[in-house]
Amino acid sequence: MNVPALLIPEDLIDRGARSDRSVATTVFALLAIASLLPTLLTPIPAMVDYLNHLARMYLLSQMGTANANPYYQAAWAFYPNLAMDLVVPPMARLIGAENATRLFLLFGQLLIIGGALALEWVVKRRVHLAGFAALLFLYCLPFTWGFVNFECALGIALWGIAAYLFAAEQPTPVRFAVNTAFVVVLFAAHFFSLGIYGATLGFYELWRAFDRKLPYRDAALRLVTLAIPAVALLVVMRLTAGSVGSEGTFWYFDYKLLWPFFIMNGYSMAVSGASALVLMAALYVAARCGMLKLQPAGIWVATGFALLYLAIPPRLFGTAFADIRVLPAAALILPAFCSLSLPSRRWTMAALAIVGGITLANLAVVLVVWLSYRGDYSAFIRSFQKIDRGSKILIGTSGEGDDPPFKDLTQYPMYYAPTLAVHYANAFVPNVFAEAGKQPVQARTEVRRLAIPYGGPVPIRLLSAIAAGQMTASDDAAFIRTWYRDYNYLYLLGTGVANPLPDMLKELDRSERFVLYKIRRTP
Repeated sequence: MNVPALLIPEDLIDRGARSDRSVATTVFALLAIASLLPTLLTPIPAMVDYLNHLARMYLLSQMGTANANPYYQAAWAFYPNLAMDLVVPPMARLIGAENATRLFLLFGQLLIIGGALALEWVVKRRVHLAGFAALLFLYCLPFTWGFVNFECALGIALWGIAAYLFAAEQPTPVRFAVNTAFVVVLFAAHFFSLGIYGATLGFYELWRAFDRKLPYRDAALRLVTLAIPAVALLVVMRLTAGSVGSEGTFWYFDYKLLWPFFIMNGYSMAVSGASALVLMAALYVAARCGMLKLQPAGIWVATGFALLYLAIPPRLFGTAFADIRVLPAAALILPAFCSLSLPSRRWTMAALAIVGGITLANLAVVLVVWLSYRGDYSAFIRSFQKIDRGSKILIGTSGEGDDPPFKDLTQYPMYYAPTLAVHYANAFVPNVFAEAGKQPVQARTEVRRLAIPYGGPVPIRLLSAIAAGQMTASDDAAFIRTWYRDYNYLYLLGTGVANPLPDMLKELDRSERFVLYKIRRTP
């Protein structure tokens, strides 16, 4: 029998609400602890770019010491992409590069969770949805790809947005000081995260001006005050020969409609797609029934993010996958502007079950992949002992070329594992991230023609064709034009790989995912 709400004693309603909040808090705490387990349990997380970043941390932490790599040098400048490069090397000298890099990743994850909670508290004076949203997207595609600088800086941006909104009604000098402090930190940490921070506050200020019918002059003054620190830093960067990146900007629309379904899990398209569909369906039902509402300011921010996602190119100033980075940013920011009112405990339990199920399903995939690579990474590190120190190492693959853009990441974490040879064998590896304008590491002059700051392994069919004289490398692949003379060793990535050039390559070591060859220097 349904009892009219007016006949239910108020203390029972309050008691039920407190009980629901207590259950939600407990579920959130348990999910948060579980979500940090992959980082705590795996010495080297199985993320694509992570190993390359780890290799650079080894280089930076050892520069100026007796163990410094002879092929690389520091190249510091006013780059807006230096979060881990500034923080990790000093820590690495105390606790080792591997531990320091993993601690940086953990710190970034905590910033994401804490920043989402802080932003929601500032907007609504309560924490309700944002923490669960942070856990849902803690291992989304950009993060599992290994964009650790972006992840850490996005966490800082969340705290910065919260701080600015907290001071939004304060006098101009207070707002300017708060904004300037976070702009400086974000500029040094990661340029795209600075853009997310600036765009969010810009959308908010536009809503505020519209809602309060501010004079154009006052609205423009607030926007100009918001932009001054970033513009000043860009001017300083140009005057000091700094840059944002050198790979250019490319725009195409091909996958923008698909990314929202593949964003939630980088290791499994099936799990990601199912998670996205269930989450979208739940949000739709909640909104249709009037349980989920977006505040007016949130409507402006959501509209701005939608337009930004459609307009932004996939590669922006050398930053790859720029457009998909907007999606987790929106997912972390918008819950602060949402209100969810569930009519009964049954609805609350259903909502917690949906969020918990999606979080645990994605977390299980991450744990399985990361733990499965522990043995492979250990085998790689052991194989470095069979390499002469100071050698040059090429990375190849048994594949036929570039993988399709939506293939899951379960094979990709191996791509940059050979870059760790820069530490374990003081070797040169052409794939180490060392792009001017993005990383403060540079290949020395004598090997610079071989360096490729970005790019995956070279298909073995191309190496075989060059060695047989059947083709020559293009100008943008000059690093492999005479690979059989320039390099001492070849790591061939793939499963069940047979020796493709027995007259040129001598097998030294083999594991499930790679083969190490010594190169005989005759074509």
